[in-house]
Amino acid sequence: MYQVIARKYRPQNFSELIGQEHVQKTLANAIASNRLAHGYIFSGQRGTGKTTVARILARCLNCVNGPTSEPCGVCSSCIEISAGNAVDVIEIDAASNRGINEMREIRENVRYRPARDRYKVFIIDEAHQITKEAFNALLKTLEEPPEWVVFILCTTEAYDIPNTIASRCQHFTFRSVEFSELMQRMRYIVEQEGIQADDDVLAVIAQAGEGSVRDSLSALDQAIACCGNKLDVENIRALLGMFSTDSLRAVAEAVNQQDPARMLDIVENLERHGQSLQHFCRELARYWRNLLVAKIAGKTTRLIAASENEQKGLLQTAEPFSEEDLTRYLNLTLDLYKTLQTSLQPRLHLELGLIKLVQAGKLQSIEEALAGLPKPGKAEKQIPPAAPKLSRDREGAGVNFKQDFYAALSKAGMEHSADAVQHSEVSLNGQEVLIRTPKAMMLLLKDPGVERVAAQAAGRPVRVRLEVSENVHAAPVAVAEKPASPDSELRERALSHPGVKRFQELFPGAQVRTVRNLNE
Repeated sequence: MYQVIARKYRPQNFSELIGQEHVQKTLANAIASNRLAHGYIFSGQRGTGKTTVARILARCLNCVNGPTSEPCGVCSSCIEISAGNAVDVIEIDAASNRGINEMREIRENVRYRPARDRYKVFIIDEAHQITKEAFNALLKTLEEPPEWVVFILCTTEAYDIPNTIASRCQHFTFRSVEFSELMQRMRYIVEQEGIQADDDVLAVIAQAGEGSVRDSLSALDQAIACCGNKLDVENIRALLGMFSTDSLRAVAEAVNQQDPARMLDIVENLERHGQSLQHFCRELARYWRNLLVAKIAGKTTRLIAASENEQKGLLQTAEPFSEEDLTRYLNLTLDLYKTLQTSLQPRLHLELGLIKLVQAGKLQSIEEALAGLPKPGKAEKQIPPAAPKLSRDREGAGVNFKQDFYAALSKAGMEHSADAVQHSEVSLNGQEVLIRTPKAMMLLLKDPGVERVAAQAAGRPVRVRLEVSENVHAAPVAVAEKPASPDSELRERALSHPGVKRFQELFPGAQVRTVRNLNE
């Protein structure tokens, strides 16, 4: 009977493990120094070797030459444990044996010595699914088991293990296997199996595994069943439901060429071939991420799960983009992917999202916009402002009223309105206060309190009328000097900065309302 690759090439000792050196070294040293624990928790994502290491540890403990970190592999204990039918190594699937009755059976079984081997080993898979009551039934036994018992709890969700259980066990976290190690392992396997597969093919299969050895080997088995002894990269991509690099690169090229029509063609092609739009968006987000990493690294790197040839292509594609551009595209694609999860019209949202990518490529930073503006020539003569023209009513309330008005606004805590008055023409005519002000100041003077303060300054009820005028030559308002404060000094330093002065020259109506110290 055919044996799948994942089982055929399952590690039988610590030296065959990949990606879990910290677990291998610690357990080997514990065996060598006779410092074995009675309980272990192995946690990590699927397919990283938790159950495999549990079996290897059982072999190390029960080998005829043991306890040893290098089991012989030929004695009856080693053979039976590898096959999963050793009488003294009990494997339990907690997904279907999670109740209190099953834990009571284990508790009774623990009392009896091993039938043949040195240790009785309980391997409990998917341990996080055990009920709270069942864990409580096992608690005392797990804390003080007989000297011949070892418990190994394997789980993908360690945070679901109660603290009362976790505190009585040694915890080992299994890592995702690195892309290069997966590639090396699969390269060895295809050589042993006589399969022709280049690095691009193996890279696609390793990407499908996402750090899981078992998932990668299952995908390899499926690829061999599909393509035979010679694996083709495009056929493998289609088999595994992955998108070709060309289709993803087409999006980047459309963004670079500012071509929204091509984006619509890409979506139409996906629909015509019945491909998942959500899955395409997820792969596109991963592609933008790889382009960003390639741009930052500037060379091939292990941070990208791709072959060397594919990484060179990523470097070329990322060349015309900046890091800021790629970060923006990645964020937009992630938002689009989130939207597609609940969208009733995924094609519409994908088309809109891809067109937004094109539009985002047209954005210009404020620094570039300022740099592109014409600078005033050095020989240009500054035309002095015309003398202020303030109306005076028959009661003679021209400049004096403006000063009183400004002082009253400041005293009332309406500093922004006071600043606006300082940059406006103010006249008092009978029962009306006319304020001619630039459009940028208009909003600051629409405060209802302005009219109330104007009445106080005039000494009688008045009505405030606002007029927009961009050619305002306001008279200076005499302001009583105040002792310098840290905030005023900070504001003076900020306003004297060349960049701020340049900005105010380019945008005469602009105001600096607040200055904040970023170091605080």
